[in-house]
Amino acid sequence: MFHLYDFLIYCFITAYTPGANNLLSMSNAIRLGFRRSIQFNLGILAGFSAVMTVCTAFSATLYSYLPRVKTGMQILGAAYMLYLAWKVWKSSADLHTDGGKEASFISGMILQFANPKIYIYAITAMSLYILPVCHSLQGLTGFTILLSLIGASGSFVWALFGAAFCKFFSKHTRLVNTVMAILLVYCAASLFHNG
Repeated sequence: MFHLYDFLIYCFITAYTPGANNLLSMSNAIRLGFRRSIQFNLGILAGFSAVMTVCTAFSATLYSYLPRVKTGMQILGAAYMLYLAWKVWKSSADLHTDGGKEASFISGMILQFANPKIYIYAITAMSLYILPVCHSLQGLTGFTILLSLIGASGSFVWALFGAAFCKFFSKHTRLVNTVMAILLVYCAASLFHNG
């Protein structure tokens, strides 16, 4: 049975928590304005889609050839979610960025291949939520596109809100981080529910 709400909670929290993509997108939007930062965000989307496709193929191959790996993937996925919850809960609103970075399409795309958060996001979502219920090429392609769009949407949102989002996050850091951490703990626990 596909647990849509758990899947979406995991995807959106992972996509919208601070990370390299989101912080650089916001920094570029603050420095250059939203319109001039769009090319960087389109690069993020392109790179994210490429990484997501590779991770989908890897996860599907591993899952189909090693069915016993499911329990291990659940444990590692839950451990990662708990680690992410702890990091989110402990994180601050320190958004210092390097003002000299170029906001190009290529820099946004290349960043994705060196961003471990994306690999973990992709493999966790695929192996724990999608592969147990979906095995068709069309379904996996659809989920790959969905994961790419959700994942890259975080950078667009952080860029769009720029300084306004930064101020809100700084003002309500403890509350926002606590809510996100609790939701991640819920996602980790829900991996072991039957049904």
